[in-house]
Amino acid sequence: MNFLRNALTTLVLNIVLLNVSVSAKPAIFLQDFKVTWSDSHLKLVEGGSAIQLTLDQNSGCGFASKYKYMYGRVSMQIKLVPGDSAGTVTAFYMNSDTNAMHDELDFEFLGNRTGQPYTVQTNIFAQGKGEREQRVNLWFDPSLQYHTYTILWNHHHIVFMVDEVPIRVYKNNQARGIPYPKSQPMGVYSTLWEADDWATRGGLEKIDWSKAPFLAYYRDFDIEGCPFPGPMSCVSNPGNIWEGENYKDLNPSQARLYRWVRTNHMVYDYCTDKSRNPVPPPECVAGIY
Repeated sequence: MNFLRNALTTLVLNIVLLNVSVSAKPAIFLQDFKVTWSDSHLKLVEGGSAIQLTLDQNSGCGFASKYKYMYGRVSMQIKLVPGDSAGTVTAFYMNSDTNAMHDELDFEFLGNRTGQPYTVQTNIFAQGKGEREQRVNLWFDPSLQYHTYTILWNHHHIVFMVDEVPIRVYKNNQARGIPYPKSQPMGVYSTLWEADDWATRGGLEKIDWSKAPFLAYYRDFDIEGCPFPGPMSCVSNPGNIWEGENYKDLNPSQARLYRWVRTNHMVYDYCTDKSRNPVPPPECVAGIY
């Protein structure tokens, strides 16, 4: 029965994804991004259409967009570190890069021992406060081929998506006094680095350096947003694609998929961690799908 139910869910998921259409303007890596950390560990591959990030005992590496953006929709296709990747973290995130009261939207892919599920951790910093972690086990092996990871940030909500499947929604509940990133532009970042003190099973699984170098690949960069500095009229323009009707709320198909992810694949939610939060944080009480 479980096998049949999982097969049916996969079939429905594939049908929904076939009907998803997104209009986008691809970014060009050398034009829109810069290496921020260890350029010897980052190189163009696949005829220049993809980027390879390397982690070894000498260093990890990272890159960032040349510009910051105020609201928008950002996505990348990523093929994660294969095999025994325990202790590694591949990150894709947005960050205001401000010391005080910073905003940040995180995808962190936590490496694993061979055969174990790949876990993606999301986190949200709003006006300097973070510690809003949620973790989801991916329902596929993300090291076998590229998959699309997207961050949508608009005046209504923040949505993290995997192949257009929502895995995290954080609503704009400013009216209830709940912090929301609203006033600081954010750059787009990615890193591959060592974090075996916490990344895999809370730090119990350490990096096996005999498996190094660890490699992750990126391609099809897509940034839709208001570049900063730029005209503030862009930020408040309701005609921006990321502010459109399709992005104000989850549609019924997305809402069903979101519930499916939370029911079947969520493995940690700060909202229900009573050891950390005896009283649920206000955004958890304010409501989710």
